[in-house]
Amino acid sequence: MRDNNLLGGYLRARRELVQPDSVGLPADGVRRVAGLRREEVAMLAGISADYYLRLEQGRDRNPSMQVLEALARVLRLDDAATDYLLSLATPQPRHRRRRPRRETVPASIRQLLDVVGIPAFVEDRYFDVLAANSLARALSPNLQAGQNRLTAMFLDPAESAMYPDWDVATANLVGSFRRAVGTDTDDPRFVQLVGELSLASPRFRQLWARHDVRTCEGMPTRMQHPQVGELILNREKLSVGGAKGQLLVVYHAQPGTSSAEKMALLASLTIPAAPVTHAPAADIAAA
Repeated sequence: MRDNNLLGGYLRARRELVQPDSVGLPADGVRRVAGLRREEVAMLAGISADYYLRLEQGRDRNPSMQVLEALARVLRLDDAATDYLLSLATPQPRHRRRRPRRETVPASIRQLLDVVGIPAFVEDRYFDVLAANSLARALSPNLQAGQNRLTAMFLDPAESAMYPDWDVATANLVGSFRRAVGTDTDDPRFVQLVGELSLASPRFRQLWARHDVRTCEGMPTRMQHPQVGELILNREKLSVGGAKGQLLVVYHAQPGTSSAEKMALLASLTIPAAPVTHAPAADIAAA
C-alpha cells in the first residue's frame, strides 16, 4: 500500500478529472486520455512538458511553490486540495515504523459526552469510533466504540440505507479520510483499512482512485432514521486537546425545525425507564 510517488499519483488522478473545455481548450476530436493531456497541463501551468512528465513519474519531487500553485490552478484545486498538494511536495522526515498504540480518550471528554445533550462521539484519524454517548448510538448503532465509520458506510447495508444522498456522503467521507491521513500511508492501520475496503467495495475503489481531498465540517447531513424519519443535521469536528489526532464530533439540528423536534423525540427514547418500586408488605397491610 505504500506509494513512493504520492505527488505523481495525485497529479495524474486530478489531471484525468479536468475537462478540456473547463480550462479553455477545445474538446472536439478524438482524445485517447481522460481529462487533460500532460502537455496541456504543462502548457497551462507555464512549465515544460518534460518537467511535468518528471513530476508525474516521480523523477523530480521538489517543485517550487510557484510551480505547485500554477498546477493547483490548472487542476482547479480548492484550498483543501491545494494544501494537500503542497504537503505531498514537502520532504517528510523518515520515521521508524510504529507499533499500533491504544487510543485513550481523556476522562474529561468522556464526561462531556455524557452531559452535552446532543449526539457526540470521539474518532481518530482513521474514523475509528473511540467513545460515544447514548444519543449518538441512538442515531446509528455504528456510532459506538470499536466501530469504524468507513466500513459502516460502505459495508453495512443498514447504515448506507440511512443516507438518501449516499453517493455524496461517501464522496465526502473518503475525501475527508484522505485529508486526515495525509502522507502517512505506511501506517499499519491505514494499510489494513484501505486494503479491506478496496477489496470489498467497488464504490470505495472508485472514490479512492479520484484522490479527492475535502473538508466537510459544518455541512448539513441528511439522514433517514428508522425511528423518527428524515433528519437534517449539522456536523462539527473539534480537536481534542492533549490527544493528537482525536476529534470530538457532534451533530446538531437547527433550532425550531422538524429535525430539532425529532432529535428531542429520539433523546426521550434513549432515557432508561425508571425502576418500578413496590411498597413494603407491612405498609400495604396497614393501608
